Amino acid sequence: MTNNKFTYLPLGGAGEIGMNCYVYGFGPAGKENFIIVDLGVAFPDAESTPGVDLILPNIDWLLERADRVKGIFLTHAHEDHIGAIGLFPELSQIPIYARPFTAANAKRKLLERGKNDRLVKQISIYPKCIEVGPFSISFVPVSHSIPESSGLIIETELGKVFHTGDFKLDRTPILGDPFDPGLWTAACHDLDVLVCDSTNVLVTQSAKSEKSLKKHLVDLIKSQTGMVIATTFASNIARLKTLADAAIAADRSIVLLGRAMRRMIELGLETGILNDFPNVVSPEQALDLPRSHIFILSTGSQGERRAASAQLSNGKYRGIVLKEGDMFLFSSKTIPGNEVGVNRVINNLSKRNIDVVENEGDRYHVSGHANRSEITQIHRLLNPKLVIPMHGEPRHLRSHYRLAKDNGFKSILASNGSLVDISNGRAKLLNEVEYGRTYLDGNILIGDKDGIVRDRIRMAFSGHISINIIIDENDELIDDVWVQSHGLPKNIHDEDLDIIIEETVKASLNLMDEKTLMEDGKLKKVIIKSCRGIVVELVDKKPEISVLINRLVSI
Repeated sequence: MTNNKFTYLPLGGAGEIGMNCYVYGFGPAGKENFIIVDLGVAFPDAESTPGVDLILPNIDWLLERADRVKGIFLTHAHEDHIGAIGLFPELSQIPIYARPFTAANAKRKLLERGKNDRLVKQISIYPKCIEVGPFSISFVPVSHSIPESSGLIIETELGKVFHTGDFKLDRTPILGDPFDPGLWTAACHDLDVLVCDSTNVLVTQSAKSEKSLKKHLVDLIKSQTGMVIATTFASNIARLKTLADAAIAADRSIVLLGRAMRRMIELGLETGILNDFPNVVSPEQALDLPRSHIFILSTGSQGERRAASAQLSNGKYRGIVLKEGDMFLFSSKTIPGNEVGVNRVINNLSKRNIDVVENEGDRYHVSGHANRSEITQIHRLLNPKLVIPMHGEPRHLRSHYRLAKDNGFKSILASNGSLVDISNGRAKLLNEVEYGRTYLDGNILIGDKDGIVRDRIRMAFSGHISINIIIDENDELIDDVWVQSHGLPKNIHDEDLDIIIEETVKASLNLMDEKTLMEDGKLKKVIIKSCRGIVVELVDKKPEISVLINRLVSI
């Protein structure tokens, strides 16, 4: 009797929308081989993750087993699926498999991070099959909001899985692969497990094709007398082309603002995904054109502070100034968690008397994810033994689980950290492994439990106080205590807060016994206690406190 198991483990993406990372394993316990499906990021915000550049999944469990990882397979080129490529040194020698457009994005990302891009392998679609260790993997074309998106057939001697990746059932996409039910059923015959996108499981409205947008966009742009600015995801090349074509139909010149958008279009042209994107003019050239002839494609649909849209909303970017009579279009959906940033941009635009148009009745944006009825359609089309919801917040996963059960399918909730035996369509929870978040802070990876971000948040909310004392070789305090506060009121009832703290700390030091003065640890505790006590009393804040003890030594 074999001890082999076929396992599934989400480490990111099954509990949030973002930082997707899914691990499939095969073999006996402790000797499994693994493949990784996607390695993505989420994006920080100033309130919960100040100073952080990117949020990555905590994959320490996997990194401890990196010598048994046989490959990384990328479903598509969105940042929440490929953004962490090249950031984990332990995975730096693992081959990466992707379709050409996704592979080109991964190569560029590796080169930017000083890594070897030769690890990236371009793969053809089903029925082409890649043998990696005990796994046989095929890329199945799916329709999504970025070209060459794929689901993955992952097969071992203990069963067949279809990992959908992000998908929708669009038969008429502007770019990319249309939904082909015949191809899906051929690739997924005798399917054991369907691991399925849950993003839009709560959406009951009828799904629309990307093709349906152009007429509405042309009508909207033609109705405007001022400059028109549109923002969307830079990676949504199909939308960029739809918007650009609509602008040309409305007799406008196209301006690209934002490095990410320019780079994505360049990559589309290089790989042949885009072969007829309209000519563009530079921001400098646009300054000489009538405002009624200008159409701007801008990055920053999620309210990113440094993106072109945010800077335009603040007044000026690349010499371009918005004026009353201009119109700003959000051809996008706000990702949960980004509402504050998006609303900031909208409010800044409104202060400048700029008309803002958001998606109204799916006229200017359609989702790249399957809605509830489309998910049901896939359940019935593929007829798996087991459905595992992925790619969603807990509410999405739970709703998808209930939907699968209602449709007559066995299902299991497997959130981040759930190691599940899926052999032959089985659904058995084996273990819960550690998961969480890793932060890219500058160029250093830090853990979410390291306390660094927590300290920043505390300082942001309650301020910071530095206390410096000097003790001579006889363990006696020299001169005054030196205090400097940051982020706290300076004037308290006509007295300087720093001076009040200095006097309070000095008084507590004068009451200390000699033994306490000799031990830095005890001394710091007394100083912090006395400082925090007076600050709480005066301003009702508990600041972060740093104590520097300088001891003089006789020579």
